[in-house]
Amino acid sequence: MGGLTDTVTTWIGDYGLYAIFLLSVVDAILPAASEVVMVYGGALAAGAFAGQNVTLLGTTLDSTWAAYVAVALAGTVGYVLGSLIGWAIGRYGGHAYLERHGRWLHVTPERLDKAERWFERWGDVTVLVGRCVPVVRSFISIPAGVVEMPVRRFTVLTTIGSIPWYFGLAAIGVALGASWERFHESFRFADYLVVALVLAGIAFLLFRVWRGRLRRRTAG
Repeated sequence: MGGLTDTVTTWIGDYGLYAIFLLSVVDAILPAASEVVMVYGGALAAGAFAGQNVTLLGTTLDSTWAAYVAVALAGTVGYVLGSLIGWAIGRYGGHAYLERHGRWLHVTPERLDKAERWFERWGDVTVLVGRCVPVVRSFISIPAGVVEMPVRRFTVLTTIGSIPWYFGLAAIGVALGASWERFHESFRFADYLVVALVLAGIAFLLFRVWRGRLRRRTAG
């Protein structure tokens, strides 16, 4: 994990918003350490690293707020674009393509079957909630295309689900600022906390969905 983190942060330090954007595109299809990307990007926006600034089209963003928004938007827009690429792979490649080449995308037949069952059972909730689950969020787009979810609805749900993730992680980075190194050292523990909180939220959401269905059956 440490080697991957060092590589990612080096890219962001060298290429700024462009690295955040491209890493987010990849993260929509394959896990690309988006937690590290966005927290580091937020710390960069806060001016935590000497000699490193957030620049947009050659202009340095001196305001922490402007830099934070630029970092969060770069992540969000990149992820939505990458998700659409994944959706297109699933939609136009279908099962036949994934059976031949799915291993390169880490989409095994078992994972695809499991994802399709989730879509059949939970529908839109799969995309909306899946965008906030570490690792899982990178394997939602292709199955959504395979089950032929309408692209407009897919895009809206992906955007809504991604905004809290990217703006929230970037905000954590701004708050940490120069304390990034301590976060870096204890990142695995923070990751466990994020996973626990997300799973608790999913459990609560699924409980509400189940209770709503139970009420409708009782009323019927």
